[in-house]
Amino acid sequence: MGKKYKNPPVVETLCEFNFIPSQPWDLTIPGLIYEKLKDEFPDRKQQIGIGVQFKATEKGLEHKVEPALPRVQFYKKDKTALIQVAPDLLAVNQLKPYLTWNKFKPMILEGFRVYKEIVNPKGFRRVGLRYINIIEFEKADIKDYFQYYPFIPGDMPQLHGPFSTRVEFTYEEGNENLILTLSSLTPKKPDIISILLDIDYAMVVPEYISFEQISEWLDKAHERAENAFESSITNKAREIFEEEKL
Repeated sequence: MGKKYKNPPVVETLCEFNFIPSQPWDLTIPGLIYEKLKDEFPDRKQQIGIGVQFKATEKGLEHKVEPALPRVQFYKKDKTALIQVAPDLLAVNQLKPYLTWNKFKPMILEGFRVYKEIVNPKGFRRVGLRYINIIEFEKADIKDYFQYYPFIPGDMPQLHGPFSTRVEFTYEEGNENLILTLSSLTPKKPDIISILLDIDYAMVVPEYISFEQISEWLDKAHERAENAFESSITNKAREIFEEEKL
């Protein structure tokens, strides 16, 4: 079991399922899903979709923007969580305040159960579990708060502007990966440093896991994302989050 914090830095957690295209999208599907979820997610919204297609031509790479089928969103009354559906896609988002994993995981599984029952998808193309954290502290050396940070060669100026670092780690013989991103953000207050720590663990090879394995996979993904988070920060950062002793 991982550490528990009084003020966790996570601003959004999401699980996104991309399914193998297998059948035309019936426009009645969002309504059928809503009927199953409306007791917990009563507020329905529609997000207009935009598709971009790239094509290589003699003049170079050309792109064409076309309307795409909309993504339908179902929100909780307090707007702290939502479920999104679109052709071959299901996403479950938890916003602040973050729930414990023992509460977020059942929400994911219930959304998946309903989508699977109504849509009858063929199989997983990709599944991702992502944690988006924003960590703020008074101006100081980033090394005081992070174990993972940009390396600046000694003969370069040590004071620098905005930055972004990204590392991809492979798991399960390349069938899964974890992308760890650390980026600077524009702070809301002067004399404050604002850092984005984005952790995205995903199954990236179609049908590497079956529908029946999703519960076990989610626990594994959560554990690896949690380990990546704890490995990326220092005890000084943990003081900001106020670790609760179990």
